[in-house]
This record gives sequence, C-alpha cells and structure tokens, in this order.
Amino acid sequence: MKIRGVLALRKRQVLILFVLLGLSEAGPNSVHYSVAEETEIGSFVANLARDLGLGVEELSSREARVVSDDNEKHLHLNLLTGDLLLNKRLDREELCGSTEPCVLHFQVVLQNPLQFFWAELHIKDINDHSPTFLDKEILLKISESATTGTTFLMESAQDLDIGSNSLQNYTISPNSHFYIKIQDSGYGKIYPELVLDRELDHEEEPELRLILIALDGGSPPRSGTTLVLIKVLDINDNAPEFPQKLYEVQILEDTPIGSWIITITAKDLDAGYYGKISYMFFYASEDIRKTFEINPTSGEVHLRSSLDFEVIQSYIINIQATDGGGLSEKCTLLITVIDINDNAPEVTMSSVTKIIPENASETLVALFSVRDQDTGENGRTVCSIQDDVPFFLKPTFKNFFTVVSEKALDREVRAEYNITITVIDMGTPRLKTECNITVMVSDVNDNAPAFTQTSYTLFVRENNSPALHIGSVSATDRDNWRFSVAEETETGSFIANVVKDVGSGVEDLAARRARVIFDDYKPYLWLDQQTGNLLLNEQLDREALCDFTEPCVLHFQVLLENPLQFFRAELWAENISAGRPLNKRAMERREKSPQQIRQVLIFFVCLGGSLVCSENWRFSVAEETETGSFIANVVKDVGSGVEDLAARRARVIFDDYKPYLWLDQQTGNLLLNEQLDREALCDFTEPCVLHFQVLLENPLQFFRAELWVRDINDHTPTFLDKDILLKIQEGTAPGTSFQMESAQDLDVGKNGVQNYTLSPNPHFHLKLEDSDKGRKYPELVLVQSLDREKEPELRLTLTALDGGSPPRSGTAVVRVLVLDINDNAPEFQSPLYEVQIPENSPLDSLVVKVSATDLDTGINGELSYSFSHISRDIRKTFEIHPVSGEVHLKALLDFELIQSYMINIQAIDGGSLTGKSTILIRVLDVNDNPPEIVITSLTSPIPENSSPEMVVAVFGVRDQDSEDNGKMVCSIQDNLPFLLKPTFKNFYTLVTERPLDRETRTEYNITITVTDLGTPRLKTEHNITVLVSDVNDNAPAFTQTSYTLFVRENNSPALHIGSVSATDRDRKTF
Repeated sequence: MKIRGVLALRKRQVLILFVLLGLSEAGPNSVHYSVAEETEIGSFVANLARDLGLGVEELSSREARVVSDDNEKHLHLNLLTGDLLLNKRLDREELCGSTEPCVLHFQVVLQNPLQFFWAELHIKDINDHSPTFLDKEILLKISESATTGTTFLMESAQDLDIGSNSLQNYTISPNSHFYIKIQDSGYGKIYPELVLDRELDHEEEPELRLILIALDGGSPPRSGTTLVLIKVLDINDNAPEFPQKLYEVQILEDTPIGSWIITITAKDLDAGYYGKISYMFFYASEDIRKTFEINPTSGEVHLRSSLDFEVIQSYIINIQATDGGGLSEKCTLLITVIDINDNAPEVTMSSVTKIIPENASETLVALFSVRDQDTGENGRTVCSIQDDVPFFLKPTFKNFFTVVSEKALDREVRAEYNITITVIDMGTPRLKTECNITVMVSDVNDNAPAFTQTSYTLFVRENNSPALHIGSVSATDRDNWRFSVAEETETGSFIANVVKDVGSGVEDLAARRARVIFDDYKPYLWLDQQTGNLLLNEQLDREALCDFTEPCVLHFQVLLENPLQFFRAELWAENISAGRPLNKRAMERREKSPQQIRQVLIFFVCLGGSLVCSENWRFSVAEETETGSFIANVVKDVGSGVEDLAARRARVIFDDYKPYLWLDQQTGNLLLNEQLDREALCDFTEPCVLHFQVLLENPLQFFRAELWVRDINDHTPTFLDKDILLKIQEGTAPGTSFQMESAQDLDVGKNGVQNYTLSPNPHFHLKLEDSDKGRKYPELVLVQSLDREKEPELRLTLTALDGGSPPRSGTAVVRVLVLDINDNAPEFQSPLYEVQIPENSPLDSLVVKVSATDLDTGINGELSYSFSHISRDIRKTFEIHPVSGEVHLKALLDFELIQSYMINIQAIDGGSLTGKSTILIRVLDVNDNPPEIVITSLTSPIPENSSPEMVVAVFGVRDQDSEDNGKMVCSIQDNLPFLLKPTFKNFYTLVTERPLDRETRTEYNITITVTDLGTPRLKTEHNITVLVSDVNDNAPAFTQTSYTLFVRENNSPALHIGSVSATDRDRKTF
C-alpha cells in the first residue's frame, strides 16, 4: 500500500497546482465539456483556442499543455489546430463508479507568463452493462406452515450503469404461490421481496423453481436473471427408518485405527431440518465408546482404538438415528473380531531349580507351561531345547513340560549349564519365543583331599625348642563347603567352625591371615582368627539378595596365605516367610516382577494328571469384607496335618497373580488379604468368580479352588447425563415415544436397576422396555398434545431405583423444549447501528456486534446474520460472523479514500423469515500521510542579472489527512538568496531575493521542508538545484597595467617583438 501511495503521489504532484493555484494566474471561469463513455480514441471534444480566446500560434509559443487532476493522459491538445481530442477510451464505471455526475477536472497551462485555465469533462453514461445477480441461485427454505402475506427478502441485482440506464424493475416467472414486491432503499436503489400469495404444501410440491428477472431502464433495456430455488420444509411427522434391524460385520483384530467398518443409514420421509438424521451409539458401554465412533452425519462407523481378539471377541452396539424434530429409531450392529497371529508363544516358568546336586539323576530342573493366545493354527505350538546338554523335555499335561536331567552330573567337569527353551507357533507368519535358564551344579563330598605333592622332605636342626615351625604341607579338595542360615538371623550369630576343614591348628589362622571373601565382595560373614568360628556380619534379607530365586546361595572362599590356599564354600539363605502374608518390601518386588508371578500361576490352571485334585473347592465372601477376615480352613481338605503346611511350603496362587487371600501355615486358615470390590474385579459379569490354587511341594500337589465374590448394594443408580434434553414440536401426535438413556448401576442382580418413575405431569408417562440382557430402559410417551405458547418448557424428574434393601435411587432432570412453528420474523435491537473506527485499525478488529431476537424457538429461532444489498467495496472491507453477529475488519481502511460506509444487514431464521437493520460506520482520520510536495515548474538555470523576486519554482503542498493532521508549515534554509512566497491556499513560489553573481557562486541546492501539525508530526523534504547562467557583465582586463618592449632597428616587417595578455571573468561565449 505504501508503494502504491508513492506512485499515486507522483500522479498527484501535477494535480494540486491546478486545483488550488492562486487567483492571479487562473482564468476567471472554468470551461465545461462532455463526452459519452466508450467514444473512439481521437474523437473531437472542443477547440480550446477558440474557447480560451487564444490564437493557435500562441498555444505553441507559450507551450500550452493539458494536465488532468489524476495525472492520466485522457486528453490530447493539438497545438497546430487548438483541438482537444480524446487520447483514450473512457469507461465511466471505472473512473467514477456509481458517482453521478462523473467529472474529470483538468487544467490548460501556458508559460510566459504563467497562466492556467480550469476545465471539466463530463462523462455521460451509456447502457453498456446488464443487471447481474452475485448469486446465480438463491435458496429459500420455507415451512409449509408459513402464512400467506409473509415476505422473504432477496439479494438485489447489481448494475454499474446509472440514472435511467440503471436497475428499474424486477419480475418473477409465472407461478401460483408468489409475487414480487419492490422496496425502495431511500438511496435511489430498489430491492425485491418475495411475497407468499398461496399456502405451500410439501406433500404436493416439495420444491419450486422460479426465475427472478432484473431489468434496467435503457433503450433497449438490458436484463439479468437468477434461479430462485424454494425448498418447502415439512413438519416432523415421520420417524427415521433403518433398512434392517441387525447389521453384522467381521473385522481383523489388526485393523488400523481410523479404519472404516460399516456405514449405517436410515431414511426419513420428512424433508429439510426434520429429515436430517444424526446417528449415535445408544446404551453403549464404556468399552464400546472407547473402541468405536460413529459419524453423526454420515453414519460411518470407524475404529477408534486397537482391537484385541484375545480380550474381546465381539461387540453388540445399539445405534440410534434421530431426526431434527427429536423422533428416533434404533438398530443393532454386531461386530465380530477375527483372530490373527499377533501373539508370540508365551513360556511361563512355574518352577526352576537353579541349583541341582551333582550326584542326582533324572532331577526335575524346571516346570513350565507354553501358551499362545491366538486361536486355531495360530495358537498351536512346538517346543524344544538344544541337543548338546544333558537334559531333555518331558510333556506332562496339555501345554506343560518339565526339563529333567538325563543322568548324574559332575560339578568338577562342568559347574553351569545354559538351557534355551524354544517355542514356535504354527501360524502365518510363524512366531518364535526363546527362554533361557541357567542351572548351577552343586557340589557333594565326592572328592577326597589331595596333597599338592606326593612327598615332603623337611630339615630340622637338633636341640630346637618345642613348637618350632619346620615347614608346611598343602592339600586341596575339589568339593565345596556348604553352610546355611535363616534370613533375618541376628548379627554375630555362629555359622560354623572351619579349623578342622582347613586342616591347620587354630594358631595358624592369624599367622596365615585367614579371611572370608564373597563373590560380590560384600562382608556377609567374618572369620574369628582366635577361634576359627564363621560369624554373621549382618542380618540377611533373602528377598533382597535373591528375589524369587530358590534356593538362595551366596558363594565365597576361605583364603589363607603363606602358602596361598583357598577353600570354596556356599552360604544358603533360608526363607522364613512361608505361610505368612508378604511384607511391604516383598510386595513391592512382586509388583515389579509380574513375569515371575505368572510363572507359578499357569501351572496350576492347566496342569493335570495325578498332581491335580479332581474336585474344586468353592468358597464365597461378600465384597468389601474387612482385610484379615476368615474364609475357610483347608487342613482337612488338603489331607495333611497342619504341621505339613509349613514343611511343604503351602501357599495360595490366583489366576490373575494377585494375593487376594493368604494361607496361615500355622493354622491352615484362608484369610482375606485385601478388601475386594466386585465391580472392579468383574464389572457386570455374574457370578463373580476368582480362580486360585493351593500349592504344596515335596511332593508337588495342588488343589483347584474358586472364590465367589458376592455383590452388596454399594452403588447408587446414576445417569451419565444429569440433564436430559428433549426437543419436541408442538404438533407432535399423542402416543409418540421418545427413548432416553438408562441409568447405570454397577451392582448386579436384584441390586441393579429394577424400575423407573416419572414426576407427575399431564403430558407424559413412562414405558419400560426390557433388553435382551435383562436390563430395563425407559421411554417417554406423549399422552397429551403440547402447546408452546402455553408452556414452552417442561421440567420432569426421572428416577431410577434398584432392588436393594433398602433401595438406592438416582435422578435426572428431563428438560422438554417445545418447538414452535415459524410464525415470527427476527427483530434487531436497533434499526440503525452507528460506530466510529480509526482508519489504522488492524485487520480482524471488531467493528460492532449486532443482535436480533426471534420469538420462535428451535431451528425457527436460530438466526444467521449476513450483509444484504451491499457493494463490492463493503464485501471486501468487512465481514459478519453468521452466528455471533460480530462485524470484523477484513481489509485496511483509508480515510482519504472512503470516509464512511452504510451497510445493510439481515438476520434470517431457520424458516427463511428475515429482519433488517443498517450499520453506519464512520472512519476516523489518523495522521498517517506525510505532506506531499508537488513541483509544478522549475526555472534553471537563471541569469545572474535577474531582477529580485524572479520566480524560480512554483510548487504546491498537500496533506491528505484532515484537521490538524492536514495543516502544514513550509520553509527553506536561511542562508540562501531566495524567498518563499505563499500564493493561493497551499501553493508557494520560490523567488530570488536579490541579483545573483555567477562569478561568486554558480549553483544553489535548495531544500524545501514541509511539516504537518498532526500527532506525531510528519515531515517531507524536497531538494532542487538552481544553476546561475552568465551575462556579459565583466570587461576584459590586462594582466599588467603597462608593457615595455624592445626592438632592433632595421628589422623586417611582421617581426614578433613581444606579447600582452588580458582575462574576462565571463564565460567564453562572451
């Protein structure tokens, strides 16, 4: 915009002089001419020489020229004939828009002396534009209940011509329902209104197509047309219908999120708003809402979260279609999830013997189960271990295997084996899982000590004193020592004495610096060198040391020096917590190791054969029972004495690996380890059964059991929406039913929702429906017609009751909005909105907010705001929000171009009735334009003998702002022999103050400065250069006042006898 302003400035530099130049140089009257637009280039306009009283030769000698105010060369002056000719085709609409008359101002400028004449060229309009509608199709939605005489405002046509050539009339194609009424805006423009002459009937004619014709007053007249499409809106007398009641679809469990599943569509015989159907899930569980979503408009069902066949195999979804008037219908969607091979086999270690003695054959090393959660071939598995280890796999029962040693092992040959269990499923693609276990071979005393030498030779002096050290012998034993201690044993407790095992006297322990070193370098034990006793250096926590590894073995050495000798040893930390509830630390470790917890579970779920008791135990407990409560005693059921429970490490393991119960090994009592919440455990599943096993070892045995969690009435029925909104048209027939969301009750059986009641009222009663799953759902049935004028809104209380003792209840407010027919047009709060806005307001600024009200409700009371019958300038500059009525700035304002806007606005309700208002926007000027300097004429060079007040330059100054922003002060430098003289209004002449002297100064640089009086003050400077021309005002001067020359006598003629010299300060031309 700034660039455009600079370019415009250059055009305006010529304009200002001739509009406002002083009276002394201007002709007494302006001359008026006229020409029709689109006249050919070169056409004759007038003879200026004759009209101005000048001779043709004077036009040439005085350099006559034509200058237009807009600096465009619309006209051409023939200096030979004095004729004024058209230099280009003129388009009145482009030059003046809708302004009438269309006048181009220009001046005729003559020099020597300076003189100009004002003139005007009037551009006459011709009928070269047809009326046009901005919208080629006008859509009207009219309810069939609209009364005759109702008017509907329509957009007017646009015609760029003016006067009699502009828009003069509207007509409508022949029809039996509507006629056109012409309205005058008061600004010389007319607007069409469509008037209903005969009532509409949607069933007879749901749509009408009419042709609206706009005609201008030209000769011949021009016309423009648009299609008026009238949609006759039906009242809501039909509910949506699905083509089928049940839709079935299958979907792969690896279907990506966002995938389309199915499109459910319903049809409604009603039209318009009442025929628009929205789709939603109805009575849907939280799982369904999280997994699927339905497009409310298209009925497309998409996947919202990942599926898992192993968790849920199918979904039954109730879908409801509701039309714009609140009538609805339901159908059911059955989605079956298809399994894919997306689960690798799982290897669950039920028990692992980390350490086995070297002398044991066919020892059970590990018991594990194999599971693949997929189905069919995807879930079938093959299990194997490597061939180069002395172990083999034995299938036991179903998917359980044992790893057994083939023969007795030799720890001294190999002390550790790494066994890889590989499981491959038979699906496509085949998935594989590997599990590694490490087996340590423990030592037995199967090796005798051996001396390091077969014989020793020692020398001793005679007569030595007793106990003299005469030498050392050394022996080694390939076997390890083994000691044990119970966890949590007090620090300093005795473990063993090693004097005999070391094979030295106790006195040697200190001399040989005997000490204990553990593999992890931690001082669990210390060796008393005075007694040879191994003592506990700190309390041991078996769970912290070994977690769930059994047995818990700490490896160490007893080291002696001089000579160096060591003995391998093991310290077994024994568990003392069997049969007790886990302490907090153990519980935390168990929570961090879910895989190890599951390793025990699967075994008891699936293991069969002689290890499994044939019958199940069944116990029950009410939810929320206190922790520690007695459940049962299992001593008699187990068939062992109570003393065997601790010895055989009896314990309870649940299928979901959580410690709901614990077994007291001292009494055989099953006790509640935590409060149980039936709803959290089983949701709506009934009965709520937790499966578990009681496990005993040595020999391995388990008993299957069930814990039934009984429901108590600890939940109140609740509605997901505390406020249920129903919109019902006042013309709805009695007997119509409206489905409502049911209440949710997490309790089951008789403690679940059993009944619904409705607060007393004359219009509705409740009808209960039973679902296939035994749940009850409420329907609201209309028994007496509604009347919005008497009662526009009803508030009812819906109560849900369960069957507990005492019963619990929950309520929701049913708010019924009675929808009115469209019998009221919108009305604005004010017929005229006046607002002022600075011209530098940023884009998107809020200009004004308009508001209208409509006594109707529902869609008939929903208003849409828009501009009406406005120009293109207004459409480009402002926009109105169709819902809020806020008018925002869409393009930058410029006070210098347009000072105000008059905008017609309309509010249209859902039934196409309209209300009108006007916005008057006044643009406030800000100081955003610096002064402009327009040099009209400049004389350079000027003779040095010019008389004082010779005109050097004529220029005009202008500031497009108004008030103080447009007032200006003009000046030049003080140290120059020139003066500024104001002439007329904002024009100045630059004149000489005194004669100049070229020989003193040949050139002057003059800066013209113009400052406005606005805030902030803006300044413009313009530099001009004036050259001083020479005149012959200096006589030649000899370089010397006298010359003496000497000459010989008798010289020949033309003899050079000397030179004289003179200078002249004037230029060479003189």
